[in-house]
Amino acid sequence: MFAKQVRKLIVAIDGPAGAGKSTVAKRLAKELGYTYMDTGAMYRAFAWRVMEQGMDLSDERELRRVLQQTNIELVEHFGRPGVLLNGVDVTDRIRTPELSQLASRVSTSKIVRERMVELQRAIGSQGGVVAEGRDIGTVVFPDAEVKIYLDASSQERARRRFEEFRGQAGQGTMEETVSEMEERDRRDKERDIAPLRKAEDALVIDSTDSAVDGVVERIMQEIKKKMLANQ
Repeated sequence: MFAKQVRKLIVAIDGPAGAGKSTVAKRLAKELGYTYMDTGAMYRAFAWRVMEQGMDLSDERELRRVLQQTNIELVEHFGRPGVLLNGVDVTDRIRTPELSQLASRVSTSKIVRERMVELQRAIGSQGGVVAEGRDIGTVVFPDAEVKIYLDASSQERARRRFEEFRGQAGQGTMEETVSEMEERDRRDKERDIAPLRKAEDALVIDSTDSAVDGVVERIMQEIKKKMLANQ
């Protein structure tokens, strides 16, 4: 008799900027041997192209044309997640406060989101992914076996983001970072297309006062339950 082949799960992690999604998702993907899907990096990569070309986001015809000519790949370089934009490594170029803000605006475009969701679903079609973003459990993978909504206080999330970008050109003060964080939260939650919200069946975890190890362990417990149920 052949052993039953169990389909690998899709783990969806949503939440606001600075909640710790990337750190937690990378750890989970490594422990599970799954693919790490940084959907935010995909939007930042396209935002970088928008910035480089000086595109007008209100020009849908131009957006469609450029999207058709845009290919974004999530790769791994020596154990480190990377992003290729039309074959060019833009991993480090897209990690700036400016690109994060632009990506948030770019993501409000319906045609941009449709293309990104198409790419994301293709990556996760066989399961075995840990995807993180803002609409993973609600739009991209509504049938994901494990859904997590990771949150933290706005002050703590701003502190983490400030530390992440410390020393980079153009970084403002902590007060400005808090203001930018609150503005991004408002934009993400109030946008008409795929707003940030918690899926009804998501497990909510507040990481404000929690160490990464504790958050990862809590999610792993949930994943193991689903794995056992699928056997």
